[in-house]
Amino acid sequence: MLDRIRACLPALSPAEQRVAKLVLADPRSFSSLPVVELAVRSHVSKPTVVRFCRSVGYDGLADFKLKLAGTVNEGVPFVHRAVDEDDKPAELIIKVIDNAVSALLKYRNDASCHAFERAMEALAHAGQEKKRIEFYGVGNSGFVVQDAQHKFFRLGVNAIAYSDSHVQLMAATMLEPGDCAVIISNSGRSRDVLDVAEVARKRGATLIIITASGSPLAREASILLAVDHPEDFDRYSPMVSRLLHLTVVDILTTGVALRLGPTLRPMLQEIKKNLRSKRYAIPEA
Repeated sequence: MLDRIRACLPALSPAEQRVAKLVLADPRSFSSLPVVELAVRSHVSKPTVVRFCRSVGYDGLADFKLKLAGTVNEGVPFVHRAVDEDDKPAELIIKVIDNAVSALLKYRNDASCHAFERAMEALAHAGQEKKRIEFYGVGNSGFVVQDAQHKFFRLGVNAIAYSDSHVQLMAATMLEPGDCAVIISNSGRSRDVLDVAEVARKRGATLIIITASGSPLAREASILLAVDHPEDFDRYSPMVSRLLHLTVVDILTTGVALRLGPTLRPMLQEIKKNLRSKRYAIPEA
């Protein structure tokens, strides 16, 4: 959570930066002091303290202090345990779920709210202007981009996913300014998606890239949604990384749906109505 505040620091107003520096200097005290005392120590008004909490992605001061107290008192319960050949089903359940939960909690605190806001705005604008929103990924990420396309096309936007390297290059060549190319890669080192990023950037498209920070692909991003985790890039069957990427897609879908406004609701209701005819087992009243 403190790393998240440091990442948001440059985007804050000078007054909000004073509040942020107070948090970073003594997070334990900040989580317990009343708003009047926090305002005095930061040399700002009480509303500024609340605005700071919202600027870094929380609902308000109470929500911020609650989560800050959990961070400084307990930390993220990070567990990454390898399974053993003699593990029983009960042990496998605990290990696999603990790994997933700990990775999701860590990402919750690491995610850049500013980057997500920019990505949502770009995708919503592309949808409103009838521009193309295209998802690119190969291998395991190919399944994630299929899920992304399935979620976004229901929002009434022009969304499509590509996982074949040859088709990806052809599609990227047809991108235009205002289009969004969302590229997903666990390692950020795949030659296929690096080629796509280069072509899409030359075509003037907005590159929203979901990958490991510091990777070659991350450096190509117009908007980087960094996803870092302890899972080895060379793992035969990635698990945690896939869950994190799917979570990022869910966050983007939700944010874009909210930005597209109430005009979206009638269409979604009509979709649900039409899908009811596909359900053969009708529950009794």
